[in-house]
Formats: sequence, C-alpha cells, structure tokens
Amino acid sequence: MPGIGDVLFRPFKFKSLSLPNRIVMAPMTRAKAPGGIPGQPNADYYRRRAEGGAGLILSEGTVIDRPASRNDPGIPFFHGEAALAGWAGVIEAVHAAGGRMGPQLWHTGSTRTGSGWEPDAPVESPSGLLAPGEPRGVAMTEEDIADTVAAFAKAAADAKRLGFDTIEIHGAHGYLIDQFFWSGTNVREDRYGGSTIRERARFAGEVVAAIRAAVGPDFPVILRVSQWKQQDYSARLAATPAEMEDWLQPLVDAGVDILHCSQRRFWEPEFPEIDGEAGLNFAGWAKKLTGAPTISVGSVGLSGEFLAAFGGESSTSVELNRLIERMERDEFDLIAVGRALISDPQWPRKVQQQDWSDLKGFSPADLQELV
Repeated sequence: MPGIGDVLFRPFKFKSLSLPNRIVMAPMTRAKAPGGIPGQPNADYYRRRAEGGAGLILSEGTVIDRPASRNDPGIPFFHGEAALAGWAGVIEAVHAAGGRMGPQLWHTGSTRTGSGWEPDAPVESPSGLLAPGEPRGVAMTEEDIADTVAAFAKAAADAKRLGFDTIEIHGAHGYLIDQFFWSGTNVREDRYGGSTIRERARFAGEVVAAIRAAVGPDFPVILRVSQWKQQDYSARLAATPAEMEDWLQPLVDAGVDILHCSQRRFWEPEFPEIDGEAGLNFAGWAKKLTGAPTISVGSVGLSGEFLAAFGGESSTSVELNRLIERMERDEFDLIAVGRALISDPQWPRKVQQQDWSDLKGFSPADLQELV
C-alpha cells in the first residue's frame, strides 16, 4: 500500500534516542520471569522483536524496589543484582540485533490479578483503595512516598548504567502513579491529594524530577498515561483540553520527554464535542497541548478489518488508512503495537515489505509462552 514506507518507516530522533522507524513494541505483561529474574528466554523474546524490525522495544512492566510493587510472582524485578544481571543480558541481545530498548518501570499499587497471588507485604496506594469505595491495602505515608520516588530514580539510573536507550514510567491503567492521578482512588488531604488533577499529579511530578536528576538531561524519559483504568474503562481524568493541559504540562516541565498516550482504540477522538468524530485522538491532543512528542497506541493490528485492509481486501482500509492519515499530518510521532507483536515478532518487517499474506493475527494461545 503506498505511503506505508514513508509514514511508518521514517526515522525518529529525540535527544540521544535515534530510531529507524515509528513502530514501538508496546509494554505487555508476560509474567514469565521466575523469581523475578529475567533469563535467556526473556532475552531471546526481545531479541526476536528487534530482529523483526520494531523501531523501539518497551519492556513488559518491571517493578521498582518496594516491598509490594508487583501483583504476580512472574513479573520481573528491576532491582537486585540477579535481576539487573538478567536485564543486562536482555539489552545486550537486543543491541546485538540492532534494536533499541527501554524498560518500563512499574509499581502495581493496590491492583490485583485473577491468580489470587498476594505479596508478602501489604499492598500500598495513595488512600488504601483499589477503586472508588473499595478498600484494599494501606495508604502510603509520606515516608513511603519518598522511598518510592527514590526507588524509581534508582531504577532509572540502573537502566542507563546497563546501556538501555530510554526508560518508560508506567503512569497509566489504574496502577500506583495513576491511582494518585485519579480522584476515585486519591482522597488524601495532604499535598499529594487535592480536588484538581494538577494537585494529584504532584507525586508523578516528583517521580519524574527525581528520574531526570538521576539520568541527566540527554537521556530520554517516556511517561505512559491513560484516561481509562482497568478498574473502570469509562474513567476520565481530564474531561476538557484545559484539564488535560493541567495534568500533563507540569509533568513535561518536570522532565518527561515523550508522552505514551494509551487508549483502547487509537482512531477514536478524545474530544469529539470539540473537533468531531475525525478529531485528534489522545496522543494528538497531548502533543498539541504540551508540544511534547507522543506515542499513540490502541488496537493496532487486531481487528479483521485491519488485516483485510493490509491485503487490499477492503476498499475502506479502515484502521490502516486512519493510522496513515493521522501520522501523515503528524498528529502523533510514534505508534505502539501490542498484541500483534506477541504472535508475530516479524510484524514490522512484514508491513514494511508489504508481505500481507504472511501477517499473523494475534492468538490468545500465544500468551502461554514467549513466542
């Protein structure tokens, strides 16, 4: 299809990050690091995505050094000698394949998974809530908050020391940082709470500032944000562009370089009441309001219509045309691909070569192993 090479495979450069194309492997929890230690299977998994042509690989969420920072025993640590040695092997393998990569630094807050597993320590969150009106765990003290900020900064410094090309802070989807953003889970009455999103973003701002101090001015820092939460798909932190600016601009000012704007379907407008059904998506508005480069994400390559468009079977070319049109007008800078890359490590290469017949769709069965 004309235009794909020009649009999706333009180089991208920001600070020290230089990418050969605009396709990002989205972070996807795999929970396949026994004892929290990434090993050779994990390194091979990421290496295959580098060989497959992903411009930037963002790791699965990997947790900072807090007593209850993860909600599944297979989630990898990003702290401790053994785990960091494992991650050193991962980035070595990715670089050997010509790839670029950053770890996604994470704290799961008071969220739980369906496995029923519980950490040894009480789960922590801004106000001891899993969701509005649903208690779980303990409210963080100011000492807990300070220690958590320091743990994020230490993990970022370790990532730079190990040779990663960037880092991403997970501030989305109802996990710890996002629980501070959300009025439903942050009912604190101290300086980390407040009635406005700008006030509730203080914790995230401190995390970002500490990370920036730890990695220096030229190391790229990405922040993933979302309106929706796993606890409530309809939740919205910012109901207007003004609220979105109050939320995101202070974080960019604190040191975020790139905003990774997660929505469930990238083609859906964020504020259709302002610019219509073909209006800017979340990443588009974030870029317009802050001036920061943005990554969009949400259902790329998942629907039958999307794959049909690749094969020329659809005259409307629904999702693909929407993606190309938005990227041609520079609505956002990068596009993250998630589940399609779980099943097909060669997805970017096949798209670049327009090898539509060999594209593999996502299969839930592939979640059981590191393909």
